[in-house]
Amino acid sequence: MKTTRLKLRELLAPLERFVRIEAAGGILLAAATVLALQWANSPWSPLYQRLWELTPVALGTLIPEATLRFWVNDGLMTIFFLVVGLEIRRELHAGALADRRTAALPLIAAIGGMCAPALLYLMLAHDATLLRGWAIPTATDIAFAVGALMLLGRRAAPGLRALLLGLAIIDDIGAVLLIACFYAQPILWASLGVAAAAAAVLWVLRAAPASLAPLRLITGAVLWIALLRAGVHPSITGVIVGLIVPVHVPHGRMAGAATPARSPAQALQDRLHPWVAFGVMPLFALANAGIDLRGLDLHAGATRVLIGAIVVALTLGKPLGIVLAMLAGVRLKLCRLPPATTPAAVIVVGLLGGIGFTMSIFIATLAFPDAALLAAAKLGVLLASILAALGGLALGALLGRRPSGHSTA
Repeated sequence: MKTTRLKLRELLAPLERFVRIEAAGGILLAAATVLALQWANSPWSPLYQRLWELTPVALGTLIPEATLRFWVNDGLMTIFFLVVGLEIRRELHAGALADRRTAALPLIAAIGGMCAPALLYLMLAHDATLLRGWAIPTATDIAFAVGALMLLGRRAAPGLRALLLGLAIIDDIGAVLLIACFYAQPILWASLGVAAAAAAVLWVLRAAPASLAPLRLITGAVLWIALLRAGVHPSITGVIVGLIVPVHVPHGRMAGAATPARSPAQALQDRLHPWVAFGVMPLFALANAGIDLRGLDLHAGATRVLIGAIVVALTLGKPLGIVLAMLAGVRLKLCRLPPATTPAAVIVVGLLGGIGFTMSIFIATLAFPDAALLAAAKLGVLLASILAALGGLALGALLGRRPSGHSTA
């Protein structure tokens, strides 16, 4: 029994570390968002706009218009997607997504949580100029969602944390696929071929000795540039690399050693995750959440429709899609709820799943080149994320006061 508990603790340690960093990073992310909003609506607003339009490195025709905002959104966010890819890889190998039936629950929930808000958005924002934003309400922000659930403490069933994390991870996979399929520019197949060749080289080098790390780094840079030139968003490079990094512990490492053996994927994730949570994501919020509300025309029909469609899709469509899909999956015996989790507690996950923020804003920047529509979309995402967080916390606190039930599914 003691040995089993030790093994279980070893398996859960990376998940617990990931959740703690995400929760703490969520606080800094919120602070950066508030700072960006205040700055963009202050007398120093022109400075805010000029800052992110600076071109710190001139790379000519190779990377045109490489502004500071570009390096945050397309450069640093590649590291964010790398951590996402590493977490996906770990969960598929030895985490919540490794067991088929256990993985089926967040998978089914994520599918419902992407389809329902997209359909609801299309029903509400039927104007031709707004249709490109249909994928904005399909995403879930891991840091904010996990951070909100952590605020509930023991009032949230232990299984909800893993369920929400699995849901958010699969959501990220879906968001990456949507970006690649629907928000790419016209494809340049020659550059895409170069990207495929670079990915193949990275696959061959996945188990190469550490001395070849510079070659892997150069190949990754080639992959990033090739995807950019091909018309595919280059940040997807991070996911590709994350899925390639080996997850098996190298031979020769003693399982009983003082320092627990870690795979290359886990070691890289542990090294990068704090930088992403406390650096990359707050910078992204600072660069993109600065909406000048003074210049936003709320009387314009398109603006009101866009904000309303995003808010309704995230706060209503997202929870409905998640909850109904999960309950249908359990009813059809395709999956099972985590232990000590009631169907009512699942609604908390559904509500927190409506916190889109990072990925939703990221998709909005790709969907709307028009500054006015982009500002309206960002405002809709911010309002919806706040409402979803408050709703999830309120319901979670209410349920936490009652005796916990057990799922019979």
